[in-house]
Formats: sequence, C-alpha cells, structure tokens
Amino acid sequence: MRVGYNPHKDQPQEASAYLHQVVIPVFIPHQQGYFKDSFKIFKLCLESLFATCHERTFITIVNNGSESAIVDYLDGLLKAGKIHELIHTQNIGKLNAILKGVVGNDIELVTISDSDVLFLSDWQVETNRVFAAFPKVGVVGIVPQYRTFLSFSYNLLFDQFRSSKLKFIPVKNPQALKMFYKSLGWDDNANPDYLKFSLGYEADNGLLAYVGSGHFVATYKKQIFDQVTSYIGFKMGGDSETYLDEIPLKKDYWRLTTYDNHAYHMGNVYEDWMGEITFNTKRDYEFQSNFKTYGNSSKWHYHLRHSIFRKFIKSRKFRRLFYRFKGLPAAMIEKY
Repeated sequence: MRVGYNPHKDQPQEASAYLHQVVIPVFIPHQQGYFKDSFKIFKLCLESLFATCHERTFITIVNNGSESAIVDYLDGLLKAGKIHELIHTQNIGKLNAILKGVVGNDIELVTISDSDVLFLSDWQVETNRVFAAFPKVGVVGIVPQYRTFLSFSYNLLFDQFRSSKLKFIPVKNPQALKMFYKSLGWDDNANPDYLKFSLGYEADNGLLAYVGSGHFVATYKKQIFDQVTSYIGFKMGGDSETYLDEIPLKKDYWRLTTYDNHAYHMGNVYEDWMGEITFNTKRDYEFQSNFKTYGNSSKWHYHLRHSIFRKFIKSRKFRRLFYRFKGLPAAMIEKY
C-alpha cells in the first residue's frame, strides 16, 4: 500500500557542482601470482589521485569482483568521504564496469583510468588546458606514447593535413616515454627515433600536444557517452579494447595527448620508485568548463576520414611523403 505523494516526484535534478569525474574499475580477485602486488599498487593509484585532483572532482570506483580485502578498503574510503561513488559488482568485464561508472552523472569531463596509474601533479591542469585550447578535442591522454597518430586520429590528420600547425615536434620527456614501455614489459629495442620526434599539433595560443592518445588513462567529453552500448561480451580484449577509441569518432572528435608526461603506468609489479614520487602543492589555476560539443558526423564524412583516408595513411609510400611534408628529419623517414 502507498500513502501520500512522494515529494521527489517530478522534481528536476540540480546541476552538478562537479567539473570532472574520474572512473576507475578494479579487479583484484586474490593477492597471489599475477595479482601479488596489485592491492599495493591500487592504493598508490588512489593516493596519487587524492593528492592531485581538485575539490570539484567526483571519484567513482567500480569494484569488478575483487576479494573481500579490497571491498573493505573501498567501503572505508566511501565512509570517510574520500570517494564519492562506489559500485560493487561481480566480474562483468572491464568495459561493462567502466560504463556502469560513466552513466548516471552529468559531469562535463570524465577520466577513465586503469587501477595501476600513478597520477602526477598538475595532470588535471594540463588536461584542462588542452580541452580549452583545442575546441575539437574530445579525448585527452596524459601519457605520451609511440606513434599514436596512426590510431583513431585519421579525422585530425585529414582536417589539418595542409596546416603548418600539424608538424613533427621534439619529444619533451623521452625518459618518461621509455618508462611507459618498460612498464608493459617491452624490451628496450624500439626505434630510437621515436624518443626524439613525434607528430604534434599547435593551438592558436601556442600550446603543443601530441596527436592521438592511448586509452589506459584518458579524459573524455562526457557528451561522447550520450548513447552507449548496454553490454560488451568480453571481460577484456575483443572489441572491448577499441570501443572507447571508436565512439569519439562518431562525433568527429580529435584525440590528443599532453606535451609532457603527467602519469606513470605501474603495471602489476611494485618497484621502489613508485613510493618515492612526491606531489607539488596544487598550483593556482582557474579551470575552464562549458567546452564546445558536436553532433554525430554524417556517414559520408565518417567514411571519408576513417575508411578512405585511413588507407592512404596506412600506405608506407604515402606515409613517407607525409613524414617529409610534416618536417620529420630526412634521416628518420625510412624507418619511422
């Protein structure tokens, strides 16, 4: 039986006071083998986030079927007000867990991060600066990587092909770039030229950013998630790996990465340097909001950039001409 009238019925939601949401899914089923150091690394991830994010940041953690020790730890953080939203679920797959955390809030920017990311000072400031300087950007990474311009950035390359602002620029932090690939377990035998130059784009105000972005930690315009798939049939891998890369392209958004490195990927093995990172006092910065948004691009517009032009840029012969046109040193062109 119902008696009376629910006072919340037909009441509109109040506008969010938050400018930025961070969503982190975590899956630590036990603390042996592959997961031996995962809890320690996850704690470092969250401690670095707490130390570096501004007060208008809404933190969502999705516990994707972790063991009871992680459940208790996260419940304690929620009770203490360190995190704002905690979702407990069985292991439903990484991307399904991410989408649970993304929906249900109206916050303009949303960072999606793995649980082994060590955030550095000013990562939010630099992310915000990129969104402010490049109206068409929809995704901003904070960890530069090799040749990200060759993945899911064909629209930017097509649009700015003739622009002098699209050009190869010196790598600002080669040591951090090497550390990222070491964290993946890669041998140190990559083309050394990747540590010297990468394709960048210069904003009207002179701000530099690299073209393209990885997806283990990146910030998205929330409008990208206006329409999302309700279920992905892979726990990891499969088409779940590219879902977050592809949906920004439907609205013709660009992908960029900050010119300097603003986070580290820790992996699943703890190393002493991870606990030695210090955080600077948060610098005074007026965070901008109300960034420009776009509607879905036409099918022809999408096909032209992501099918036709993509074939050109994937062609080795065309790519060499492109490298020369965009200022890559001649001695690097053949093997880049």
